[in-house]
Amino acid sequence: MTKAMNAQMPPLQSDRALKRGSAWLATAGLRPTRQRVALAALLIGDGEHRHVTAESLFVSVQDHGERVSLATVYNTLRAFCQAGLMHEITVDGTKSYFDTNTHDHPHFFWEDSGTLTDAPSEELEITRIPNAPDGAEIASVDVVIRLRRK
Repeated sequence: MTKAMNAQMPPLQSDRALKRGSAWLATAGLRPTRQRVALAALLIGDGEHRHVTAESLFVSVQDHGERVSLATVYNTLRAFCQAGLMHEITVDGTKSYFDTNTHDHPHFFWEDSGTLTDAPSEELEITRIPNAPDGAEIASVDVVIRLRRK
């Protein structure tokens, strides 16, 4: 199950959340700094997947009493992506969302709330994509379905 970016984050002080966060970092060989463990505990401490923006994660970490700068949140999210712990999804080239579910799957972008949620993979069929130009290869295909309420 995936929670939206503004959903309740797990308690940061929970031993279980901190242990999960530390173990998550260890799977990617990342050094468990205080800031990384705190952010990891918020992201996956309850075992649920999340879609967050740097700003929403910054607010959550501040709400939990941790002193982490917005720049550190951005840098940490980029490090998590580079380590393969998260995927970055860009909407409109202006806003980045970070997803803890690293399996290939489509997303819904809810225009009215600015949230990103998982879309059902089993309902998506892509039968053909264009060939990459000479000298290039396709790194990934991101599917973001924009929704607005009627």
